[in-house]
Formats: sequence, structure tokens, C-alpha cells
Amino acid sequence: MSKIKLFAGTSNPVFSQKVAESLGIELSPCKISRFADGEVQVEIDTSVRGDHVFFIQSTCPPANEYYMELFITLDALKRASAKEITTVLPYYGYSRQDRKVAPRAPISAKMVAKLMSTAGTDRILTVDLHSSQIQGFFDGPVDHLYAIPTLANTWLANYGEGDEFVVVSPDAGGVERARAFAKRIKSSIAIIDKRRIGPNEAKALNLIGEVDGKTAIILDDMIDTAGTMTQAVDTLINNGAKRVFAVATHPVFSGPAIERISNSKLEKVIVTDTVPLRASAIESGKIEVVSVAPMVAEAIKRIHTYSSVSALFN
Repeated sequence: MSKIKLFAGTSNPVFSQKVAESLGIELSPCKISRFADGEVQVEIDTSVRGDHVFFIQSTCPPANEYYMELFITLDALKRASAKEITTVLPYYGYSRQDRKVAPRAPISAKMVAKLMSTAGTDRILTVDLHSSQIQGFFDGPVDHLYAIPTLANTWLANYGEGDEFVVVSPDAGGVERARAFAKRIKSSIAIIDKRRIGPNEAKALNLIGEVDGKTAIILDDMIDTAGTMTQAVDTLINNGAKRVFAVATHPVFSGPAIERISNSKLEKVIVTDTVPLRASAIESGKIEVVSVAPMVAEAIKRIHTYSSVSALFN
């Protein structure tokens, strides 16, 4: 590990520190500040010539600010003669804009991928992309980590397994994710037929599957405004579910999300630390955080030593 350097942006410092501790190394010194007019200023305070550099940055809200930090830091590292640069994105901002949903619409996830490559990244390490095809937006390697094993182990330790549970996908696109979680806790799955009527606005219509008398676990890759999540809770309760939990990787929690969760019939929401929580989320009492920093640290170690990353999930 002597030729590895680990840097962190300002988006999720606690997560970055946990990764460093799991690796048994210190975060390398780097100053990221702002000029008076808001422009980002980056100073790399150690030599990286010939080193394999990992830069950790969650592109969570405010995504545009954190992306500019990322692009400018990548450029600084490239110009400082780093041998290889791996961008560690615990949360990939703009990932929902992964296709054209209307005429003349952009594919922003692809555009951001091009900007990262242009800025100097050689490899991407990320957790639970909104859709797997985003990996194809990069010309270089993408190591896509999955939080489901960590989340499932947490669920098994706290609540157990069996037919008394049912894993619910809040839309058709999340069925594969729900099936993977259900396999680990030996339960059935159900699907909510959701129709999106606008950005951050969806309406849950029908339930496919049996939830009557069971504990329902809504599984998603992220929770943004929690509108879809809380509508799903009402649908499940109306169809006989006796308890409802939610499990998600990225706790974005925009706008009214915390208020909606607090006022809903959700018993608990289990999330990871890929996105830092606001104080109101911690105070709500319904949010439990599980760290995926050790998993990311192990992936970094395997990338650096040219070992198998996929073996993490065998």
C-alpha cells in the first residue's frame, strides 16, 4: 500500500475518514476552498508523482458544487503526475438522468461521465448505481459495488428471515434488486405498479403480490423526496401489511422527505452512509445508518493490488 494516496472532497468527510481507518492509512492533505466569487480552489499538499491516487467524493446535494470540486481536483492530480487516478463515488449524482425520457432531453449521466474522464479519472468505484447501464457511459473500468449484502446482513441480525417477510419493489425497475435482497432473507417479493407523472412526482397504483399479514420491506436504491416511499407504505397498509420498513442505499432526503417519513406509518428506515445525513434525519428517530465504508475500503485495496473485486460478493 506504499504507493497509494487517498484524498477526500468536502461532501462526506465522515465517510472518507472511515474508509481511511479501514485501510489503515491517513487521508492525504488537500485543501479545497472557495474564492470570494465562489470559484473552487484546490491545493494538493503532498507529492503524488507515480502514485495510485483514490479521490472520494459523494456527488450528493448540492451536486453541482461537489462535481466542480471533483473535476478540478482530478485535473490537479493529473497535472501532478499521478500514475493512476480512481474516482470513488459512493453516490453518483445525476444517475437518474440515464436515458432520453422526452424529445430533446439530455442524457446527463453520460455527460457527467465524459466530464470525469476528460478531467483525468482512469477508473470509477461506485455503490449501487441507479441503473447498471451507466457503467457503459465510461470508456475505462467501472467497479460497481452492491450494498445489498451489507443491508441484508443487518436485517438478518436484527429481524431474522422467513416467509413472514415480503420484500417490496416500489417500481418495476427495482425487481432484480428486491429479488437479491429477498433471496438473502428467504422471503417472497411484491411489486408496486408506479406511474411517474413528473420529476419527483409519482403515483402508486396497484400492488402485485401478497402482503396480507406480513412485514413488508420496501427496498430502493435511494430515497429522495420520499414521495414514492410513503405512497408505497399506504398501499401496503391498505392491502393488509402488519408492519412496514424501508431499506435503501442512498439517503438523499431532499425537501419534505424527513417530514414525510416521520408522519408515515414506516416503522424504521435503514440506509447506508454514502450520503451524509442532515440533523433533522438523525433527530427523527426512524433512521438507522449502516456503514459501507469497510466494503469500499476493501474494494480500494483489491483494486490497488489487482485482486478480484467481484469476489467480495461471492
